[in-house]
Amino acid sequence: MIARTVNYRMVSYLMLALGALALLFSAYTSSYVLAFIGLGLTFWGALFLYIKPSKYVRLELLTATSSSTLFNIERMLTNAGSNQKGIYLPPKRLEDYTSSLLFIPKTANQPLPTTAKTNTTETKSQNPTGLFITPPGLALSKLFEKHLGKSFTETKLEDLHTLLPKLLEELEITKNTTVQTEDNTVIIEMKNHIFEALCEETRKLRRTHETVGCPLSSALACMLAKATGKPVIIEKEGTTTDETTSIEYTILED
Repeated sequence: MIARTVNYRMVSYLMLALGALALLFSAYTSSYVLAFIGLGLTFWGALFLYIKPSKYVRLELLTATSSSTLFNIERMLTNAGSNQKGIYLPPKRLEDYTSSLLFIPKTANQPLPTTAKTNTTETKSQNPTGLFITPPGLALSKLFEKHLGKSFTETKLEDLHTLLPKLLEELEITKNTTVQTEDNTVIIEMKNHIFEALCEETRKLRRTHETVGCPLSSALACMLAKATGKPVIIEKEGTTTDETTSIEYTILED
């Protein structure tokens, strides 16, 4: 990465130098052609110098650095002994409504925590009994919002049919996304997305896969909870032989 940055800056300085020389010769020879060439080289050299290239991370590094977090979640769920689906809480139940939080109840049909109960750094909840976990897809959902320039709380569920495919394509996550909604069910399908290796690693962690989801499905759950203003659970997630990932969400009444 350092070598690439140095080469990038050398090219910028070279263009600036050639542009300056072209402008000097154009003044000496009264050549409009050299003047235009000099202005062009100077302009692009300066532009390349002040605009930094995007940094790309190899997928192997991304998977390796994220795996430890998923292992910790798996350990926490195993120690807690809970088999309940994790519930992505809507903003109205969060002390920090701009963030996201995952509540894993100890038993079925428990009441959801109130705003006051989520205003804590504790991972355990006594009333109602359960676990609080920072969603593994929180940072990714924040990146989605940064790219959009607004929070998902400012969008509606029906807007996601056109908004989400465009968003994922612009971020180069996948070029093939469909969103289907029927009653309280949302199905998102993506083909050949870049997080497939990471999601495959998550599927090896049974409790994490069934309760929390992989970072991508988790990020989309955070998005849905904000867009609908209701609790969301990941019902199921899987990949077909043609590398199409299908994630089914249930929107709960609150």
